[in-house]
Amino acid sequence: MKYPLGLRPAARDFAAELNPEQYAAVTTDERHALVIAGAGSGKTRTLTYRVAWLLEQGVAPWRILLLTFTNKAAREMLQRVEQLTGRASTELWGGTFHAVANRLLRRHAARLGYEPGFTIMDADDQKALMRTLVRQHAPKDSKDRRFPKAEVLVGLHSLAANTARDWQDVLLSDYPHLERFQDAIGHIFEQYAERKQQSNSMDFDDLLLNLLRLLREHEDIRAELSGRFLHVLVDEYQDTNAPQDAIISLLAGGPESSLMVVGDDAQSIYSWRGANVQHILDFGKRYPDAAIFKIETNYRSVPAILDVSNAAIAANTGQYAKELRAARSGTKLLPVVLPAPDNRTEALFVARRIDELMAGGIAGHDIAVLYRAHFHSLDVQLELTRNHIPFRITSGLRFFEQAHVKDVVAFLRLLTNPRDEVAFRRIVSTFPGVGEVSAAKLWAAWLNSLDTWRQQHPDLPMQQTPHTEVFAGMKVAPKIRPHWDAFLTLMDTLHPVGHEPTPTELVATVVSYLTPYLRSTYENYDEREEDLAQLARTVTTSGELDEFLAQVALLSEVDKDVPDDDDCVTLSTIHQAKGLEWKVVFVIFLGEGLFPHYRVIESGDVAGMEEETRLFYVAVTRAEDQLYLSYPRYNGRGYDRQMCPPSRFLTSLPADLIDIWEV
Repeated sequence: MKYPLGLRPAARDFAAELNPEQYAAVTTDERHALVIAGAGSGKTRTLTYRVAWLLEQGVAPWRILLLTFTNKAAREMLQRVEQLTGRASTELWGGTFHAVANRLLRRHAARLGYEPGFTIMDADDQKALMRTLVRQHAPKDSKDRRFPKAEVLVGLHSLAANTARDWQDVLLSDYPHLERFQDAIGHIFEQYAERKQQSNSMDFDDLLLNLLRLLREHEDIRAELSGRFLHVLVDEYQDTNAPQDAIISLLAGGPESSLMVVGDDAQSIYSWRGANVQHILDFGKRYPDAAIFKIETNYRSVPAILDVSNAAIAANTGQYAKELRAARSGTKLLPVVLPAPDNRTEALFVARRIDELMAGGIAGHDIAVLYRAHFHSLDVQLELTRNHIPFRITSGLRFFEQAHVKDVVAFLRLLTNPRDEVAFRRIVSTFPGVGEVSAAKLWAAWLNSLDTWRQQHPDLPMQQTPHTEVFAGMKVAPKIRPHWDAFLTLMDTLHPVGHEPTPTELVATVVSYLTPYLRSTYENYDEREEDLAQLARTVTTSGELDEFLAQVALLSEVDKDVPDDDDCVTLSTIHQAKGLEWKVVFVIFLGEGLFPHYRVIESGDVAGMEEETRLFYVAVTRAEDQLYLSYPRYNGRGYDRQMCPPSRFLTSLPADLIDIWEV
């Protein structure tokens, strides 16, 4: 079905400024259009020229709705439209899903029982309200069972909203360890909804859910808006979640509305936060009249890298077949596959190769080290620090600055130095009901007991005396006593008389002790658990415990002042790197079970494995000129090391596309 755009001729020479693939998509008069824009193919250019084309054809700017996922993308696109057309971007309806939802809800808030001046709760506000409700309504009779912290409940609540599932289903599938608290959680969620309504507030999820509710429940408003927006354009369509996709369908559901969605199914990597790749894969089924345009000319990478990219994604069955073609000519340097003996050697190679590249004139900001999970970067962080190579981490905090890692390291610090006040306070803050005042009292009593024991035993090393004996007379509040006794017993286990545990054993013991606290405190505990397993392996490779703790302190302090961009190498998870590019890219820890993740392998989940494949594809398509793919044959050293076969993503690459280096 054709949709007329108007008769006014274009002032720009669109055919001269776009390649044929882009031009076909930009100038289409099909009512429904899906644009599959491959990596590095000019997706943003296509969308902004589409807006310019519509304006040139006489479409009023207020009849165009442009939906994006980030404020940065929205600003960039609207600025480009201004440059192309000379029209003020404020005339357009453009912005993130949440920004557009806010704008529409301000006009119709009363229909949903809100005042127009409703406030929007940010993430901190959400957690603050949820903490209040947990304090008020969490079970008081579970002394040995930790009720989940507010952050965990906010994550559960949000995942249910973004996947359009009942929160009970999400709890049972994604948070099974919280099932025993289901009734209490349900009551807290009810109170959470009531308190938001009473305070005339919405959180970010509410913006989408309330807009969807407004469109579904009020036919007059739906008809008005779908009639207003003659052209709905959507960026990164492969990342839409259930509420977003439903909103798109309703806003573009008018009898004269047209819909163009732009995205790349091969870069759909966010299912864990609610994105559903089936939205883009099923677009043709939902709109049988839809035209599908493929933009396959890549302006980013040299041919050798694109050959690997195309081979990497070829195995996926759920995709739109495409073949990226390089607009650039390139050197004959093939992507490198490096099997390293162990994780320390892999990190050493990365650091030394980066040093060579920077010495050869490549700026630090043109180099990135990418990985599937944040803990994969630990050894690289240590080696870059040892080699005085500045780096910035976009995937989160430096490894040893993460709260759960600090929780574990605090026990090691107190073990080697019982007068470490910071470590002590961090430890006792993990006890239920211990705040600043209680921690201060415990610290004073701890010091007093320590001094008393030292006066009575001036020549006896403390390592030869159990903590339960040294601090036997210390007075603590009855409600804290069970946790205090368990802590002293743990410290005795960490430093038993007549036996010297290995650093790996120490970390494993602390993690086992802290597991109930960590699981109830941190929303993404499974990922943090992997961090701590890697911490144990790293302690093993770092010599004595004192030496390791010194390295931790030095690493945490180095480069606190971020140097100039030109000097800084980027460390990032692949998820965070999507949409970015660098001249040189290292993808590390490409071992089977590490990437793809062992849970996906063991589950036999086909959809999960296809997403892992897409994640690898996103990683390799970040590289412009050079690509290094590496894995450790063994992760860790000593008895705790893990053997790591090469990832299936490496073994499936044709031999003539890669160059294998040996260390």
